[in-house]
Amino acid sequence: MSFSRVRSFLLAGALVASAAPVALGGVAAPAAADTTVTIVGNGYGHGHGLSQWGAELQARDGRGTNTILRFYYPGTGRGKIGGKVTVRITADTGNDLVVSPRSHLKVRSLGDGRRWDLDRANARAWRLKPARNGNRTEIAFKTRTRWKVWRTVKGEAEISAGGRPVQLRTEQGGAVRYRGSLRSARPSDRSKRRDTVNVVSLESYLRGVVPREVPASWKPAAVQAQAIAARTYAAYERARPLAPHYQICDTTSCQVYGGADSEHPASDRAIRRTAKKVLLSGGEPAFTQFSASNGGWASQGAFDYLPAQRDRWDTAYRGWRVEIPSADADEAFGVGRLQGVDVLSRDGNGPWGGRATQVRVRGSADTVTMSAEDFRYLLGLRSTLFDVR
Repeated sequence: MSFSRVRSFLLAGALVASAAPVALGGVAAPAAADTTVTIVGNGYGHGHGLSQWGAELQARDGRGTNTILRFYYPGTGRGKIGGKVTVRITADTGNDLVVSPRSHLKVRSLGDGRRWDLDRANARAWRLKPARNGNRTEIAFKTRTRWKVWRTVKGEAEISAGGRPVQLRTEQGGAVRYRGSLRSARPSDRSKRRDTVNVVSLESYLRGVVPREVPASWKPAAVQAQAIAARTYAAYERARPLAPHYQICDTTSCQVYGGADSEHPASDRAIRRTAKKVLLSGGEPAFTQFSASNGGWASQGAFDYLPAQRDRWDTAYRGWRVEIPSADADEAFGVGRLQGVDVLSRDGNGPWGGRATQVRVRGSADTVTMSAEDFRYLLGLRSTLFDVR
């Protein structure tokens, strides 16, 4: 079947979640007509590598940053890395890049390297957009009533303010400040469209990541562990860019990044105290995955330093519950009247026999088998460490 038939995670309001503790159960759940299938589980996220709640609870127990990292990434070494990272700003969906005026604002042509000051007193905003042939960039400023083209430059272009944050205005009316420069970037040499890309130092990038991933008010050892994991993750991804014109995104598909507006003094301190520190495997940055909670059992990742192991510190997100009315499940999975949900296999680590790996949905018209990750995604479940009732 095609998963495109799923309607917004089983229709608005179909899922009801609670953190009430539940008893353990079996692996199969037959469902009669007009009944409700209940899923209970532990954890939040994929469970590979560092557990953010586990790190915090270890820090509350007096364990230091290095001890926390050795537990979650055993066998990794230590190193230092700097440089810049290029981040796609996904909220800016149009072809143009619009920023607010401010002091020290400059534009640079990537075609010939020339720079110009953007200091017109009557400018209410500045805009970069591709010229007609796509090979040049049109620079315009907004007056009270209209946009006026100021000049057209060779190739792509970027705007910066001498290290000070630049405020980006998005099509949806949002306004977020970013350090470094904001680039109007082409996906390819033949492309006529543009994406907004933030070119920023790795340390400044982290200032907009760490407080979006964990509360900055958490114990310093936990926030510092997150800073090192996030820095290492970005360095790993930087070596494997997502696209020719940027290396990493700003969403949960990579790391959540909110620019300068997300910065916090406490997380800034954690970043300074761990400046440039990364975890290495084979002399290169490790793939330091992390998630909110592993539910008491870390899951096996793609590398030996991401082992499946019991985590006695992580006691967060235990006993969550999701109830699925069978009528909604019927329509979502396209199998007719729902007859049952079976967990076909598990990884063997944790309660219920471990994380589900494969699931079968049975109905009056069809039966489908899918990975537990797909099942989790379609239902909006917190993790694959679940049991079906």
